[in-house]
Amino acid sequence: MIETKEYTISNIASYQFIRPDKLRRQYKKHFSNFKEWDQLPHAETYMLFPDNIGEYLSIDEVNLSQGELYTFITNKKGKVRKKSIVASIKGTASQDIFNVINKIPLEQRLKVKEVTLDMARNMEAAVKLSFPNAKLVTDRFHVVKLLLESLSQVRMLYRREAIEQENTDIEQAKKEKRVYHALELSNGDTLKQLLARSRHAIFKESSKWTENQRQRTDILFELYPDIKHAYNITMKFRKIYDVTSKLEAKGLMESWIDDVFENEEKYFFTAANSIKYHLENILNFFNNRNTNANAESFNAKIKLFRANLRGVRNIDFFLFRLAKLFA
Repeated sequence: MIETKEYTISNIASYQFIRPDKLRRQYKKHFSNFKEWDQLPHAETYMLFPDNIGEYLSIDEVNLSQGELYTFITNKKGKVRKKSIVASIKGTASQDIFNVINKIPLEQRLKVKEVTLDMARNMEAAVKLSFPNAKLVTDRFHVVKLLLESLSQVRMLYRREAIEQENTDIEQAKKEKRVYHALELSNGDTLKQLLARSRHAIFKESSKWTENQRQRTDILFELYPDIKHAYNITMKFRKIYDVTSKLEAKGLMESWIDDVFENEEKYFFTAANSIKYHLENILNFFNNRNTNANAESFNAKIKLFRANLRGVRNIDFFLFRLAKLFA
């Protein structure tokens, strides 16, 4: 529910036969109370809204403009609406984050029970310093993303081979002065197309495939058993998240990690090591099954807001408008 002032002001200006850019300047300087905003002196460095703190928080970095990263801490209870933003801090350094959050009285910070985050060590360090009583929950999405990247490596290996083979065949056809015709599979795909178009299907559980996706993956798995094997390894881990017992999930994850190393599944070594390192925080998901979805949703709304405004011309004013909407 972001109805940006950009479009509202443009509409009002057109009705009143006023230039939109002139009305926007008037809004910023006179109607919005931007100049009287209590956060203005330090907004570009940080914003802080202690009254919005709650028991369950999320922390994530957001690209505000031209690669400039800000760390946002949000309250899950706000559901990406009013009272959601607890703090925004320029940059992602753990000490900078703590220096801002430390301005909130310790008594309030001790009430925080859980903070969801990604696997970044700086975020983990910042949360441990800022919220001593909080359990850290590594976001489920980021864990699964690691596995999907491993699966993609296997698929991309064969896709590069298919592209190289096609280029060789085209060159050979030119030498022999004949028209090159790529081999078509039973569903109409060439090998290169098959390996490209199957990307989204192999990221999903087989029960969620459409008929076309099922046909495509059946051909893919028949031609490339290694991709099928990698897919099964990925899905085996994802199914662990369906378990309700934290103890059972711990056993299944440890068993999965052991299998990866014992069977020398080299494409999954990085994922297995990361999961092993963050296992305690990953398992904390099973306490309340909280994810970082609200932080990702907040990030998406900022991107939409930024796109509607055709970029960020003034960081302070952009943050002011975010605060009006979400703080």
